[in-house]
Amino acid sequence: MRPLEKEPLLQVRELRVTYSVAGGTRVAAVRGVNLDVAQAQVVGILGESGCGKSSLAAALMRTLPVNAQSEGSISLAGRNLFQLNESELNEVRGKDLAIISQTPSLSLNPVVRVGEQMSQVIRTHLGLPKMREREMVTAALNEVHLPDPERIYRAYPHQLSGGQQQRVAIARALACRPKLVIADEPTAALDATLQIEILQLIRELNQKHEIAFVLITHSPALLAAIADRVAVMYAGRVVEEGEARQIFSDPLHPYTRALLKLMPGRNNRKAARKFDAIPGAPPDLTNLPAGCEFEPRCSARRDICRSLTPLITEKAGRTVSCFEYD
Repeated sequence: MRPLEKEPLLQVRELRVTYSVAGGTRVAAVRGVNLDVAQAQVVGILGESGCGKSSLAAALMRTLPVNAQSEGSISLAGRNLFQLNESELNEVRGKDLAIISQTPSLSLNPVVRVGEQMSQVIRTHLGLPKMREREMVTAALNEVHLPDPERIYRAYPHQLSGGQQQRVAIARALACRPKLVIADEPTAALDATLQIEILQLIRELNQKHEIAFVLITHSPALLAAIADRVAVMYAGRVVEEGEARQIFSDPLHPYTRALLKLMPGRNNRKAARKFDAIPGAPPDLTNLPAGCEFEPRCSARRDICRSLTPLITEKAGRTVSCFEYD
């Protein structure tokens, strides 16, 4: 008999997020997502803009706007976050669960010095003496490889470069050693060199402190360098999920295959040739097609794809939603 596996750190079951917008229109941004994240694991969420990635991040943090309705369950270390009140959620955020946004200049308070912003997190959750707070903040700034942490401690965010701001945001998110960090496009505003540095830093902190990460991005190349597992989202659904090495070496879903063709160096094409692109556009989430959402853009579509949505099927140790395997 197969031994029971340890319960995942994060369990997401049948998560749905729907927005109510002007005129009574409803937008189905996240539709029946299931996701597991183990302790110290890096799980990538991959997909184009508008596929529901950021709505998933907000749902995990329980910070959806007032016009959003959510269903399903999100359990972190055995606690169902849907059953916690706002006071209990504030205890979880920062201590057990944290987020790194794609725009640190907006997530950092422009009129509060960096040291005080980080001290506030530590003070709220750990209640340490002032001197100990400062020691922890300085250590955290050192750990993200910021030069002259004493200067950074006293600085306002606008006095730092974009790369330095992102490192501060990472240091603040990890200040209380949370169990899980949501990184929502954490390198989107950075140049290629800084992107690599930030990814290396995330992996370093992940391994050193055994902190799990959910890394959200539209770039397959970023996940190829860091993720243990990958979930591919399209039109609010996870259409393929599995170990990163499987996803990148042998993608199953036509959408995954199309995304990976866009990776630099994936195909041996001349530099002068135009970039590949997935034909068409993602579907309108207010008026989804009757069948498979990817069918209008899919090179492998069949007649059945126009009328029915494929089920989630287990194939070669991963899951995929496509009639090629259903």
